[in-house]
Amino acid sequence: MKYLTFELIKAQLRLDDAQAEAEQALLVMYGDAAEETVLNILARSYEDVLEIYGKMPTTLVQASLMLVDVSYQHRSPVSAQNMSIVPYTFDLLIKPYMRLSETNANQNNSNQYGCKNL
Repeated sequence: MKYLTFELIKAQLRLDDAQAEAEQALLVMYGDAAEETVLNILARSYEDVLEIYGKMPTTLVQASLMLVDVSYQHRSPVSAQNMSIVPYTFDLLIKPYMRLSETNANQNNSNQYGCKNL
């Protein structure tokens, strides 16, 4: 993880030390995935964000923690019986940091966030 920490994730999920320790590998994977997702949505690299803002903005850290929480709480794929989405607050947190370009606009036509194809 580049900007999330295990301690932040543990606090976000309200896990005690024993729970967090037992699931540390999973939580780190969720943290890595959340960071990658946020940066892909922004169409920026971690280095770009640091160059522009001098540090990782708190709002982007919060958005990443929200993704970790959603991943942790909903470990299974979404089905008709288990509908959940990332809260609207996530959009509010990341949109001011999104790179706006012709390329990104074209990607948004096929994907709500303009994520990179992996």
